[in-house]
Amino acid sequence: MPAIALAALGLMVALPTLSSVRLYAATTQHYASVTVQPGDTLWSIASSRSRSNGDVQELVDRITDANHLSGGTIQPGERLRIPL
Repeated sequence: MPAIALAALGLMVALPTLSSVRLYAATTQHYASVTVQPGDTLWSIASSRSRSNGDVQELVDRITDANHLSGGTIQPGERLRIPL
């Protein structure tokens, strides 16, 4: 009997707390697609796609993460996803 009372008390305390929790979905990331041309580098691609006051290094890092690149080497013909 004490276990039931303790469980009921626990629910009385936990339910109001849980009902006030709000869950938010992650925002959807949008990408542009670029085919690497001879002579392209991650920096040149990022600088041509960066906003006028944007941080080019940040975009290079985001491109690297989006494409699961382990280094800065890219090959002509390779398709890259560019975060928008």
